[in-house]
Amino acid sequence: MDLIETLTNSIRGKKRIVALPEGDDERILGAAGRLSDEQIGQPCLVGDRERIERHAAALGLSLEGILVVDIQTSDARQAYAAAYRQGRPRVNPRVAARLMKKPLFYASMMTRCGDADAMVAGVTCATGRVIEAGLMGVGLAEGIKTPSSFFLMVVPDFQGQKEKGLIFADCAVNVDPSPAQLADIAIASAENAKRLLNKTPRVALLSFSTKGSSRHAHADKVIKALHLIKSRAPDLAVDGELQADAALIAAVAQRKLKRGSDVAGNANVLVFPDLDAGNIGYKLTQYLGNARAIGPILQGFAKPLSDLSRGASVDDIVDTIVIALAQAECVKKNDPP
Repeated sequence: MDLIETLTNSIRGKKRIVALPEGDDERILGAAGRLSDEQIGQPCLVGDRERIERHAAALGLSLEGILVVDIQTSDARQAYAAAYRQGRPRVNPRVAARLMKKPLFYASMMTRCGDADAMVAGVTCATGRVIEAGLMGVGLAEGIKTPSSFFLMVVPDFQGQKEKGLIFADCAVNVDPSPAQLADIAIASAENAKRLLNKTPRVALLSFSTKGSSRHAHADKVIKALHLIKSRAPDLAVDGELQADAALIAAVAQRKLKRGSDVAGNANVLVFPDLDAGNIGYKLTQYLGNARAIGPILQGFAKPLSDLSRGASVDDIVDTIVIALAQAECVKKNDPP
């Protein structure tokens, strides 16, 4: 059973609700139909009901079993506007009410208020808009100041393993993260590794240098990030700066490191030093290593929130929703009684 199938089975029949604010897109409609038919989750299409129903009819798709929220007539809109204004006393009530007429912001507040377990968007909305809606609605997780992203990479036939699941971050959002931002990315990524891989997170901070083999300001940035992470999350298995081979291959780690490491040679979370490295790294792994790249998944938010590529297929959308709802399931299990 592969990783995505395992995650799918973990949420099947649980009826976790995913808010989909691009409900009139044919790919979103197709994905919603699959979620409902296969009882993977409860899709909720947010937008203009008449427009959604017209598009579904044109595609010959049934909306049976799919929730549809018409934001123009929604009874919850006023409550969401009031919730949005909490902690923002200077926001004009009319401005807040107008904001809730936009599907992206409505869906974000729906998630914040617990009426949805996750939000997934991005096939028609730019990543920046999805992040903006997440920041304004869902908000950031406690202790995190930097929204970021990760890819769930499923690598076949890795070092004798039939498949290996890895978290790659950040590959889509932060161009040149500071040490503090790298620390946020690493801590958020470790949490998602715990939720999705069902393994102890082992976080490698990647560089062109391994433990001082080269001296440069770029490597120093990674070293500073390591110190910040250790002070903020002392129990987290994290190490750096590490070259990718030293992070992943035990034999290489033994040769390159002068001391033992809980991470080197056994990493399952790879944190890249900048967006150049992250974006190039995941695409090389995807196309040269025949890996499955699922994402980008946004992270660092208080509730599961995910971005989609503009070119995402129905399969891509379903996989992304599965990850978001699997994250939500883990959050629910860990909620205090």
